[in-house]
Amino acid sequence: MHDHAHDHGSHPDGHGHSHAPKDFGRAFAIGVALNLGFVVVEAVFGILANSTALLADAGHNLSDVIGLLIAWGATILARRPPTERLTYGLRGTSILAALGNALLLIFACGAIAWEAVWRFASPEPVAGTTVMIVAGIGILINGFTAWLFMSGQRSDLNIRGAYLHMVADAGVSLGVVIAGAAIMLTGWLWLDPLTSLVIVAVILWGTWGLLRDSISLALGGVPPHIELSRVRACLEGLPGVARVHHLHVWAMGTNEVALTAHLVMPDGHPGNDFFKSAEAELHARFGIAHPTLQIELGERDGGVSGIGVASSNDRNAG
Repeated sequence: MHDHAHDHGSHPDGHGHSHAPKDFGRAFAIGVALNLGFVVVEAVFGILANSTALLADAGHNLSDVIGLLIAWGATILARRPPTERLTYGLRGTSILAALGNALLLIFACGAIAWEAVWRFASPEPVAGTTVMIVAGIGILINGFTAWLFMSGQRSDLNIRGAYLHMVADAGVSLGVVIAGAAIMLTGWLWLDPLTSLVIVAVILWGTWGLLRDSISLALGGVPPHIELSRVRACLEGLPGVARVHHLHVWAMGTNEVALTAHLVMPDGHPGNDFFKSAEAELHARFGIAHPTLQIELGERDGGVSGIGVASSNDRNAG
């Protein structure tokens, strides 16, 4: 992909740069394999130890495996080239994956909470040592998997979803270890279902931001890391720009941002250097990789007349 400006159909090329996200395929493969194996171990020992905390965590880890698979699939689909019908390609699948993961976690929380409430009514003995050992293994597996996604969680909501799942799971496993120790010391069986409810609270707390941001992006909202007023001020500060209107910023995927805006420039038509400078400024300050700027040359009777130059740096993004 290349930066380029165009004036009534011409497309002189400027400097090029890639907007492709880092490949996390290996991280997803390792994470899925480790967590799927741990789900089997945790479920078996949860049944043997008669622990709802372990079974709850196993169910949650299974939902995480499904979530990792969804996120992994989305990163693959997002790389597919645009078509005549899908001019942005399938970049938006990463937003849908993040939303799907958030909803999946909320559903899992409901199932965990339901089982925990029933256990409060009829608590049963728990093998505390087994619980502690198995959950301790979970801390190591989830912590390592979270580390695999750490480098991409700030710039990609889809990767952030995978990262937050693993961080939360490591914390949850730590809670299970503490509960197992407390049961051994006190004999308080109600600590097991209580730990399950704490697990639910932790998951919901971590999921809320993912759900809110993914819904916003799915509706074409401004990405959470961008302040629209600052973008407007940046454009109004460009040489020759009198004012800005019809400003829109949205996410094409979880790591690519697009912008369209009308720039009123009464003093005349800018050259290609203006667009290159504007594109570089938007990318450097806000991470906006796909700007389209329409120039309006003059105003009359409160309206605008004359359409000048549009600028975009992705030929395939329309």
